[in-house]
Amino acid sequence: MLIFGLRTVIHRLGVLTLVCRACGNQAAQVLSKRVTKFSLFFIPLFPVRTRYGVQCTFCGASYDISRDEANRLAVR
Repeated sequence: MLIFGLRTVIHRLGVLTLVCRACGNQAAQVLSKRVTKFSLFFIPLFPVRTRYGVQCTFCGASYDISRDEANRLAVR
């Protein structure tokens, strides 16, 4: 019997003050990295998908961004 699955871990990279794409307000935006890993017997083995995203603290809207854009924003 094999026990396998996927597990997503969210890493918070920082909080930035940007203009939200959804509501247009200048507010704090949470920059995060979501890594989905393949797990075997509850042990994460290798990453399957890595995504970067931003979530507005004013309206709660979230959207995905590219790795290059996330790296650029994280340097700020």
